Amino acid sequence: MSTSATLPLSGASSGASDVDRVEQLGRELDRLRAEIVASRGADDAHYIRTVIAVQRGCEAGGRLALAVSLFPPAWAAGTTLLALAKTLENMELGHNILHGQWDWLGDPAIHSTTWEWDFATPAEAWKRTHNHLHHTYTNVVGRDRDLGYTVLRMDPDQPWRPFHLLQPLYNALLAPVFEWGIALYDLEADETLAGRKSVRALLGDTTTFLSKAVRQTAKDYVLFPLLAGPSALPCLLGNVTASVARNVWAHTVIFCGHFPGDVQTFTEDRLDGESRGAWYMRQIQGSANIEGGPVLHVLTGNLSHQIEHHLFPDLPSNRYAQLAPRVREICERYGLPYVTGPLWRQYASMWGRVLRHALPSHRRAGGGDRGRVEGAVEDAPGELRQP
Repeated sequence: MSTSATLPLSGASSGASDVDRVEQLGRELDRLRAEIVASRGADDAHYIRTVIAVQRGCEAGGRLALAVSLFPPAWAAGTTLLALAKTLENMELGHNILHGQWDWLGDPAIHSTTWEWDFATPAEAWKRTHNHLHHTYTNVVGRDRDLGYTVLRMDPDQPWRPFHLLQPLYNALLAPVFEWGIALYDLEADETLAGRKSVRALLGDTTTFLSKAVRQTAKDYVLFPLLAGPSALPCLLGNVTASVARNVWAHTVIFCGHFPGDVQTFTEDRLDGESRGAWYMRQIQGSANIEGGPVLHVLTGNLSHQIEHHLFPDLPSNRYAQLAPRVREICERYGLPYVTGPLWRQYASMWGRVLRHALPSHRRAGGGDRGRVEGAVEDAPGELRQP
């Protein structure tokens, strides 16, 4: 499939037809978004409230079972239910509610300004680093801090350091403690070292994080084990296991949506004069989907539709499956890549990228997608296809 990662986005150095097609793409996706916004209603509200009820039921059942977890079947059932509850809360509820996907309901209990999720990083810190920085500057080297989370090298344009040789190891170690890694990352200590964030702001964010960390730790690893009485130790183990399972799953889903080999990266000049249509195009080129059934989609928080999420981050997540075939058809008409594949393939491709960029490398000649695996279809430097 022809791609257009190197297409200039301002009229100064490209033909008017190229610019017109980029803007035509933008208008088409704007219409698609407006269609979904206009059709939001009772079915969507029922969906999110059902997910909340299921999540709370799973958590209550898991907590009760772990309270008598001296009995192995109760431990297995309780740990499974609690892991499921934590996954649903983090992926389909917390992440999406904090994006404002459900603000239109006008329900203060399901609103981006009031929801505090069951995750180590405070909601406000996540909204700043994820909703604003990552979704605005997706995969722009030097602007999107999520491109390797400041510790992993995921692109040849990122400077190589000897410690990157160990990044396969510390990426594996990151997965089970992912929520804590994200919480530390959201402090933006590197921004303070670079002089872009004040020490006072860092200290304030650190205080907020420590307060949240104490509450999270006390809830899962002190309060509920103590309430379990004779089952305190197996209850503690169940809570740890459930949290680790959720962390590994969140790490897997997020990395498979951003770092497979065919996902493209961009230099900062891509942002010069970037229009709405060009922003849409960058989101398509910088994201990857995971193929699967309805259960997989819910467990990923519908981030298995990462392309649709990056195009429309504030639309209800239950609509992404409806949008996906239409977005894919648009991509095919315009000659844009639509990176998708089963979980195992995206996971293997992501690890290939981690391993490849652990070694010294230089920017590939010709620019374009500097994240591809060897043998992947190369960028065509030509124009967007006429739809």
